[in-house]
Amino acid sequence: MRKKAVAIGLVSVGLGYGLWRGWETGLERTWQGVFGSPDLGSVDFATLKRRTNPNDALICSADVCPQAQADAQPPVFPVPAARLRSIVSEVALAEPGTSLLDRGPQQDRYLVRTRLMRFPDTVVMQVFDRGEDASTLAVYSRSQIGRSDFGVNRRRLERWVARVGTLAARQQT
Repeated sequence: MRKKAVAIGLVSVGLGYGLWRGWETGLERTWQGVFGSPDLGSVDFATLKRRTNPNDALICSADVCPQAQADAQPPVFPVPAARLRSIVSEVALAEPGTSLLDRGPQQDRYLVRTRLMRFPDTVVMQVFDRGEDASTLAVYSRSQIGRSDFGVNRRRLERWVARVGTLAARQQT
């Protein structure tokens, strides 16, 4: 009797998980059918202008983003630019629901999907050399769907930059 209950429980969990994943995939297809590709493309930080809707976030220094009002200034990290780019990638891909869209010669672009409704956000990161063993970054996150993101993009970027800072500091020791 106990084996039968365990078997039924395992089948139920498997079925529930399968239905949940199918629902998520269906939502992703639905959003793409209605709003187009979730990849919002690369960014030229030198000419970037912020959206009028409050559904984006920008962490960038004034010399890199002269035409955009940033939400925060990035720190200068005590690591070379190539190493910082690797750390940024590690941090981004550790975030649930995040995948790499493009690793270009200068920028990396990620797609981040919200957990429940699977809304897509595009995050663009670029690293800038600041001299020997020092670098900084510019990062822009924008939602494809909705007028407001309730601060989700900004909190994400702040969390990522803080984690990058922690990992970069460990590289120094």
